[in-house]
This record gives sequence, C-alpha cells and structure tokens, in this order.
Amino acid sequence: VLQSSNSLKASYEDWLLTYGLSISPFHMRWQTALLNRQFYSWGRWKPRFLYLWFSVGMVFGIVAMFGSVILLGKTLMQTLTQMLTEAPKAQNDRMLQVVVSVLSSGLYWRVPGVNLPVSQLTYFFSAILISGVIHEVGHGVAAIREQVRFNGFGIFIFIVYPGAFVDLFTTHLQLISPVQQLRIFCAGVWHNFVLGVASLMVLLLLPAILFPFYYTGVGALVTEVAEDSPANGPRGLFVGDLVTNLQDCPVYRVEDWNSCLGDISEKSQVGYCLSAATLQQLSFPARVYRRLDGTVECCSNSSLTDICFSYSNNLDSHLHACLPARKVIEASKVCRTNMDCQKDSVPSFCVIPSLENQTRLIRVKHPPHIDMLYVGHPMHLQYTVSLSSFVPRQNFLSIDLPVVIERFCKYLISLSGALAVINAVPCFALDGQWILNSFLEATLSSLIIEKQKRELVGFLILLAGSALLAANVALGLWLVTAR
Repeated sequence: VLQSSNSLKASYEDWLLTYGLSISPFHMRWQTALLNRQFYSWGRWKPRFLYLWFSVGMVFGIVAMFGSVILLGKTLMQTLTQMLTEAPKAQNDRMLQVVVSVLSSGLYWRVPGVNLPVSQLTYFFSAILISGVIHEVGHGVAAIREQVRFNGFGIFIFIVYPGAFVDLFTTHLQLISPVQQLRIFCAGVWHNFVLGVASLMVLLLLPAILFPFYYTGVGALVTEVAEDSPANGPRGLFVGDLVTNLQDCPVYRVEDWNSCLGDISEKSQVGYCLSAATLQQLSFPARVYRRLDGTVECCSNSSLTDICFSYSNNLDSHLHACLPARKVIEASKVCRTNMDCQKDSVPSFCVIPSLENQTRLIRVKHPPHIDMLYVGHPMHLQYTVSLSSFVPRQNFLSIDLPVVIERFCKYLISLSGALAVINAVPCFALDGQWILNSFLEATLSSLIIEKQKRELVGFLILLAGSALLAANVALGLWLVTAR
C-alpha cells in the first residue's frame, strides 16, 4: 500500500510539473514557456525606443522609491494623529488604501466583504490581475532588452488574490551593470504608473469616446435603486429616470447629484413660499410637541402625506402648521425667509419643514414623472441610488456599459497606482529592495569602497522601510477592523 501511495504521489507531481503547476497551502501558481517567443519579440522591438522607455522608467522608479517613503511617512503620521485625537475621518480621505495581498503584487487597504462591496469583487480582482500582469510584463521586456535570459511567465493565486510573475536567469542579472539592473527592477512600477495614467485618460475622455452612442450634460440617469432605498416605491425613482434637479440645485451629471446632496446635508432646511390664504386653507388644528432633540412636531405620527411646517408672521415667530407636503411644495419656489416671498402683492410666508436634526425634505425632479418627495438623511439617498452621467442615444444601448467602464478605470487607477507605490518602497521582498541595492551600487561604489559596508547601509535602509510599511499595514488593518 505504501509503495502504491508513493507511486501515485510521484505521478501526481510529474503531472503538475508537466503542466507548470505548483500547489501548496494558500498558494497556487502556473508557469509556462509558451509566451517566451512573444516576450522576446517585444524585448527586441525598436531597441532605441525601449532603451529610452526603460531609462525614463528607471528615473521614475528611483523617484518613486523616495516618494513612497515620504508618502508612507505622512500616512503613518496622519493615522496616528487620527487615533490620538479620536476624530476619525472619512475612509476616502486617507492618503493610501490597501488590502493585504501577495507581496509581489502589492498591498492594498481594501478587504473584500468588509469595506469592499461584494458586487464589485469582479472589478477588484480583474484590476489586481491586470495590474500584476502589466507589472511583470515590464520586468520581462526590460530584462530581454538588457540581454538577460527569460525563462517563463506565470500567474498565481495567494489565498484569493491573483498576481503574476516572470522567471529570469539570476546569473545573467548579477553579471550586468547596476544601471542595467535598475532599468529591469524599475520597469514594473513604471508600467503600473503608465497603466494608471492611461486609465485616467480613458476616464477623462470617456464622454468624447462614447459621444456617438451616449450624450451627457442633461441630468443623472438612474441605473439602480436598492430594495431598501427610501427612493424605492410607486412615487419614487425607477431605473431609466433622468434626475434634473434636487430642490433648486440643477443636476447635469452624477457629480452634481453628489454635490447637491452634500450642500443640502450641510445647510439648513429650505422652505417654500405659501400664500396666507392657501396656508389658512390647507392647515388644520394639531397638537404641538417637542421631540427629544428639541425640534417641533405637529402632525400625527401615522400620517404619510402631512408634514409639520414652521413659519413666522409679524406678531409671532414660532408658528406651526400641519400641511399636506405635496400641495405645499408643488408650484412653490424655495425660500429662506419671508422676504424671499414678498415679490408679489399677495401676502405670503416662507414655511419651513420642522424635521428632526439631519433630516431633510428634498424635492427630486425627474420629468416627465411627478416630483419625488424624500424625507430622511440626504446621504441615505446617495448611498442607495446608483446613477450615470451617460444617457443612451438609442433604446437598445445598455445604460450600464458606461458605468462598467468608469468603475473599472477607477479600480485600475487605484490598484495599479497602489501597486506602483508599494512596490517602490525599500522593503524586503518587494521591488524596492532590488531598486535600492542597485541604486546604492551605482551611486556609492566610488564613495564606499568595501562592498560589505554598502550592503550594511542597504540593509539598514531596508529594515527601516520594512518597519514603516509594516506599521502602516498594522494600523490600517486595525482601523478597518475597528470600524
């Protein structure tokens, strides 16, 4: 039985070796030489151009190495200050966001299922894989350009995170000059930077690229309304609706929607001009009482159509009336004080909804449908309604395609940029380790003659860089789990 088991194990290992597979706990990788001819074709294409390309990449990589240390230092200080003041900022305000992933693929503060929506996992993992592949293609092509033997290309999965790698002949790497080594080691972060810039250009030029099929600047198109959204209902928003106004704030694109909601949230509730005659006609007696937060309520809690409004006249500045919200708002202009309503000879008042703190009454225009009246926190509306600035010119065109392209570009910019920054850090096992060693050999060999002393300087710098990165990762993970 033991002999049979050993034979089966040997056969399995031979099968894995034949197909270039390697499987271990939490890690699986595949390597092939099938793409070697393509890599050699790329590496020998226009040698002069590639020399300039990777020389620029070398300069960028060296600058990125120093810049990444400064960035991580600022991020660490910002995080520590945030912890000490106990006033956490919004997650998007942090300078660097990372998820613990494979070291060769970078580190990012995004944890699937924790602070990354499950619906966006496809974008996340695709962007990681593409960023990793472009990164390694840079190393491979640069190595061939510098006459280093290329053994193969591969893809791996560490736990759930995908990545890529290239297999180079180490002896050749050690024989070439430090400057040549720098071109190879800096090529990965350089290609990630270029990928991020290219994605940013596509994102910025997307309206022009999609112009034959989609037009912009006419409103924000609703692409999804969450089931638990307060905007969901017979008089709410539907997929395909075009939002043109929030209160008196015009909406031409998604950015306007977010900006308007931000302004509405920060400013006090607006009121609506209502004539004295209409006010007397619509109001009815109601018991006035104060809520726990000090605001006033004068309508029945069971009412779905009436809202308590406050207003003032010449005699009393604390009057309240329970009024049907839609009748008050429709065909009314917004106001802040009674003076905003005194343009006509008809006596009018500025009636302001008396709502709980942070709660707002928002009129959402989405013609030709009847206006949606939303009562709640403005951010709840922002989080549960997805919109696009692109409106299809033809009915058969997908309303989701521009959203997919936009979101994917944003993930590529974020993850490819993070991969460039993190890999440039002078830290053990990252590209920054080899960039630093080659940089010290190229610059200090005439100043520090003994190689052992140069290696000691490099080791101390790598130790400090590793500690800096580890501190950022530890505090970042603590912030994520603490939330």
